[in-house]
Amino acid sequence: MDTDATPSRLRRPRRGRVLLAGALGVLGAITAVAVSVPADAAASTLGAAAAQSGRYFGTAISASKLGDSAYTTIANREFTMVTAENEMKIDATEPNQGQFNFTSADQIYNWAVQNGKQVRGHTLAWHSQQPGWMQSLSGSALRQAMINHINGVMAHYKGKIYAWDVVNEAFDDGSGGRRDSNLQRTGDDWIEVAFRTARAADPAAKLCYNDYNIDNWTWAKTQGVYNMVKDFKQRGVPIDCVGLQGHFNSGSAYNSNFRTTLQSFAALGVDVAITELDVEGASATTYANIVNDCLAVSRCVGITTWGVRDSDSWRSSQTPLLFDGDGNKKPAYTAVLDALNAAGPNTSPSPTPPVSPSPTPPVSPSPSPSSSPVTGACSATLTTINSWPGGFQSEVTVRAGSSAINGWTVKWTWPGGQTFSSLWNGTQSVSGSSVTVRNAPYNGSIAAGSSTTFGFTANGTAATPSVTCTSP
Repeated sequence: MDTDATPSRLRRPRRGRVLLAGALGVLGAITAVAVSVPADAAASTLGAAAAQSGRYFGTAISASKLGDSAYTTIANREFTMVTAENEMKIDATEPNQGQFNFTSADQIYNWAVQNGKQVRGHTLAWHSQQPGWMQSLSGSALRQAMINHINGVMAHYKGKIYAWDVVNEAFDDGSGGRRDSNLQRTGDDWIEVAFRTARAADPAAKLCYNDYNIDNWTWAKTQGVYNMVKDFKQRGVPIDCVGLQGHFNSGSAYNSNFRTTLQSFAALGVDVAITELDVEGASATTYANIVNDCLAVSRCVGITTWGVRDSDSWRSSQTPLLFDGDGNKKPAYTAVLDALNAAGPNTSPSPTPPVSPSPTPPVSPSPSPSSSPVTGACSATLTTINSWPGGFQSEVTVRAGSSAINGWTVKWTWPGGQTFSSLWNGTQSVSGSSVTVRNAPYNGSIAAGSSTTFGFTANGTAATPSVTCTSP
């Protein structure tokens, strides 16, 4: 969701460390992380406990937090799989067309493999967090740009990534059909093309489709994704796994038929994984139920929580993770660890899927975008991408006027106590309700008539305040 969604960026490791990471990465992509657990003792960490049944337990990592020793201590101790929160997304890895930047992505990758962990790649094709140059494309030019992006990113990590979320969030919440997006408008076969491109680019990586609100078996969106995967398997389109994000909250609550959903996808001949788990309020019972649902399905290969501590979460006000803001284990942590330790080495096979039903989940409408007039040499448009109880995600497009610019500053005032939880592709300063966001080191130069984007998640009610843009 991303925020699949949350941020980050940072410095490139020294070359010697990159080479070491590459060697470790190839090994990590081929072999699972081995954890030795005495036969007469329960495992004491999430990763070790999950490994007892042949599964992984992972987390999302932000490069900006790798300097936080409390953060890395927990992450290194507890988890065996790593997903980059934002650093492998399109805007981060190809900020300018044909010019790839893996600085922050490599920082996370290197940290992961040097600490004996595997890496999930997230994500290659998505309607959100596209760089400005991609947003301006359409038709065959956009289709080719998508193919080139997949090839460029997968070539950099070939043989090193356990699984890629090839396509992310391509289905509509209400109807269960395809989401209207610039990628969808290139033709209904764009998802198939993305998967075929990915298979050719790295035959060793597992190829996944990833989405939110496909947890409840009765929802139309779940059925839409299910039918696509079924069609792909029947026609030989290369798809190996389905990622169910698992962002459970009051608007999209956990339902006991989640196990049916996992079983149904698995019965199509794909792995399933819970890829971005967080639970509003972190109910110990709900967390244990989710883990037990995965354990009951032999092709449920692992679970990833979307963040380490509550303070690292994209929806931190909902306290949805297994560790509180101080890094203390919550009751949900104990419930998850106990469930993992109770699992045997083998699980029952997935049964034949049940017949499809219909109702759809509630969807929060997004407010209209807020635009600024051209002030100085640039303009800015703020759009709400997603919202949930207590938080929201927005994207800001910064566009140069008739002349190229070198540096930009966007300002606005929060209308009702909103606060940032995370921001990417920019640097922020906040004074009360007044917000200033300046360009990152790599996206300040914009050609005449072109644009770039930055994004953020925030706490509070979704808002689209008036924004202004200036350039020196």
